[in-house]
Amino acid sequence: MQPSIQSPLSNADPLCRLGAAELIPLYRSGEVSPVDVAHAALARAEVINSLFNAFTYIDHQGAIEQASEAERRWRIGEPLSLIDGVPTTIKDIVRVKGWVVRFGSLTSQTRPQREDAPAVERLRRSGAVFLGLTTTPEFGWKAVTDSPSSGITRNPWMPNVTAGGSSGGAAVAAATGAGVLHLATDGGGSARIPASFTSTVGFKPTFARVPTFPVSAFGSLSHIGAIARTVADAQAMFTVMAGRDVRDWTQCAHGLESPERGRTALAGTRVGYWSEPATGKVDLEVAQIIERAVLRIKGAGICVEPVQLPRDDILDIFQHHWLCGAAARIDSIPERDRSSLDPGLLEAARCGRQMTSGLVSAQMRRAEFGSAMDQLLEEYDVLISPATAVAAFEAGHEVPPGSGMSRWTDWAGFSFPINLSQQPAIVIPCGLTSDGRPVGVQLVGGRGKDSQLLLLAGALSTLLESS
Repeated sequence: MQPSIQSPLSNADPLCRLGAAELIPLYRSGEVSPVDVAHAALARAEVINSLFNAFTYIDHQGAIEQASEAERRWRIGEPLSLIDGVPTTIKDIVRVKGWVVRFGSLTSQTRPQREDAPAVERLRRSGAVFLGLTTTPEFGWKAVTDSPSSGITRNPWMPNVTAGGSSGGAAVAAATGAGVLHLATDGGGSARIPASFTSTVGFKPTFARVPTFPVSAFGSLSHIGAIARTVADAQAMFTVMAGRDVRDWTQCAHGLESPERGRTALAGTRVGYWSEPATGKVDLEVAQIIERAVLRIKGAGICVEPVQLPRDDILDIFQHHWLCGAAARIDSIPERDRSSLDPGLLEAARCGRQMTSGLVSAQMRRAEFGSAMDQLLEEYDVLISPATAVAAFEAGHEVPPGSGMSRWTDWAGFSFPINLSQQPAIVIPCGLTSDGRPVGVQLVGGRGKDSQLLLLAGALSTLLESS
């Protein structure tokens, strides 16, 4: 039996509970104004920030000005897009013109950014209303959200536990109704992990489908993604952000779209069940919740078969990329400023400096792993797995206290492999533990098949909710 616990949305203004698909008809008819929605979202952001520490900056004046422009466009029947006037947040690690972006660090510059990152620029051109910046660990280096500059971000379902990371502030804002669309990044699970811990939706697109500039220190592990309360809202955000931008050299010059043929409905879908993480073991209660979800999917007549990831030391491959990236990021900071950095990040960078000689070998092994994953996703339309091996644990810790684990990668063995292989992946809510902590299920699709994955995720989400 699920515990009796209030949703983080239970006491929110009704306007804060609406998704983009619900707001747009109201904007079109004039029944609701983007300005009213912006005021409600800003008020909600202030309240939840005082409780859970999800924002590093809230732009009241700018948001109302953008909402007023959206209201005018809807009034004359000339909206910019189907997210025009929709409240949106940006992770405090992505450039926003005119805002001071701190990257969760006391060492970052305090002057306003001179230009938008490509994804932010696309959202702005589509009429998104920017509420503010959401919290991140320093330079997004770990899968929980606390930093020297902004402190600990807490989970609205249970404030003594972590919201996950590194896009923890975005997930808290989504879960509580402080905005509809939330720009996240994902280098090892940073959109998907906090989504799992907060019962929201976290989407990591195929690498480079959403352009990135400037390049991340974590290179091609890092993706721009979305967190929202529904698959439909994540899809709306992805549709706006995706596309070619010549500033992103990693994108294919001949276009990004792949023929997205295959299953777009549940009937006949081929599902591979990935139950063993690349690191560690799955907590018993998490495993039981996922098993129940898989049984519900099988009960709907869908074929689900067990699969294993290609056999290699995936953690070692990832650590060479991730920790060398951390070293490169820290080495760009003047030595006199490093004393104010997160000690865990400094240790990660120290380890990374010792791994540089093995990076080329790790890159070659990564290519072999990625090829094997592409072949596996030719056999199956989607892989299903737990989002994480554990449910949310005590806030302020990188690993569950007393677990014997040493790094966040020890419990994130379902997320970071998919950054190596670059497939699209999405996490949707799946249930609650006996004490009320959310658990998410992850779905992984073939590279370039983002739209197919989103459609399947929407259908599976509906199936799991109705069971």
